[in-house]
Amino acid sequence: QVQLVESGGGLVQPGESLRLSCAASGTTIRFSPMAWYRQAPGKEREFVAVINTDGSAGYANSVKSRFTASRDNAKNTVYLQMKSLKPEDTAVYYCRHRDTQSWGQGTQVTVSS
Repeated sequence: QVQLVESGGGLVQPGESLRLSCAASGTTIRFSPMAWYRQAPGKEREFVAVINTDGSAGYANSVKSRFTASRDNAKNTVYLQMKSLKPEDTAVYYCRHRDTQSWGQGTQVTVSS
């Protein structure tokens, strides 16, 4: 059974940075694209970023140039580095193991002054 555990969320001020982690167990992430999604209050869950098995990444337009996804297959962990955070980035952030369509429980990111 695949388990994904996100961490690193918190309360930050606009313009600050955070790094989220997603640690996998029960499977290896090595052969699967891993994605980040987020869900703000009252809104649908939306795609944020994907990190492919070859290390290439894709991003939603709203986060491009501010967020960077990466992976460490040896640690079975993926990361989302978020810079220049904005209040509209406030959401619960989830990671997803695409091959098994598994989700983590999410980590809250709040950007507020």
